[in-house]
Amino acid sequence: MRRRDFMTGLGIAAALPAVSRAQQATPTIGFLSTRSPDEAAIHTNAFRSGLEETGYVEGSSIAIEYRWARGDYGKLPAFAAELLSRPLALLVAAGDPAALAAKAAAPSVPLVFLVGGDPERLGLVTSMNRPGAATGVNFFTGDLGGKRLELLCVMVPSAHVVGLLVNPRFGAEAAERQRQAQAVATAAKELGRELVVQEAATDAEIESGFAAFAKAGVAGLIVQNDPFFDSRRSHIVALSASNRLPGIFHIREYPADGGLMSYGASLSDTYRQLGVYAGKVLRGTKPNDLPVLRPTKFELVINTRTAKTLGLAVPQSMQIAADELIE
Repeated sequence: MRRRDFMTGLGIAAALPAVSRAQQATPTIGFLSTRSPDEAAIHTNAFRSGLEETGYVEGSSIAIEYRWARGDYGKLPAFAAELLSRPLALLVAAGDPAALAAKAAAPSVPLVFLVGGDPERLGLVTSMNRPGAATGVNFFTGDLGGKRLELLCVMVPSAHVVGLLVNPRFGAEAAERQRQAQAVATAAKELGRELVVQEAATDAEIESGFAAFAKAGVAGLIVQNDPFFDSRRSHIVALSASNRLPGIFHIREYPADGGLMSYGASLSDTYRQLGVYAGKVLRGTKPNDLPVLRPTKFELVINTRTAKTLGLAVPQSMQIAADELIE
């Protein structure tokens, strides 16, 4: 062997441990989502932005392994087990069903979640201030069904029969689902409205649910906050339009896609906060030292073009109260 080749070989050999150490130093996050990658893209980008606030950039200083249930919650336990079989530094679970599947898999790494239901009632944390081995962001949207009905009745005062679309396979416990539905039923009784409830856990059942609403003379719609419905957002908005059925939803993305209105916290900001918390845990903060976050601001968004198409005049009081009017 020539001396130059020998020395070059030594240089490569000396560099290999450094390369190996650099590769090992890049932590990997497991990201378990109830949703679909295309539909959730804006929120996944917000999650990455939160990570970047703490100094982590995907593809550079952090790697992320994604698993998407695409609204099929039955896939989540296997996805959680698959992710946890890998050398993860952290597991992130987005959506109540994903968080419950992750918790049930007994992760040996910290868990950071985003859920709409109460994390204590769901059994994810011991308390909101000292959550234990898992922490995250409580989107706090499930308890707003009654308020959404009030807003819908102001927008559509002639809607004496209102429809509620719910998913019986939603990841929350049965008692939690019943409590959320009961909040809407109680508000309907107080407002003198008849409530028609339809269950849908498949695309075909969404179609048949809208057909049942039309047959029952439903004139206003509330869609339960549910990742399965979010993953079918465009289809639900299209059915609302074709049935000329004014609807109120839990996130801005529905009226942005052509739905009538929404009331709830900003999901994009919630995902950003999820990324910030994930970054803090990666930096060494224990989940128990990170209280579960809850939004402090809720936004009312109205698509005025959709209102006009439906023959609705947006009341002055609603125009003033709205955080955003989409024209």
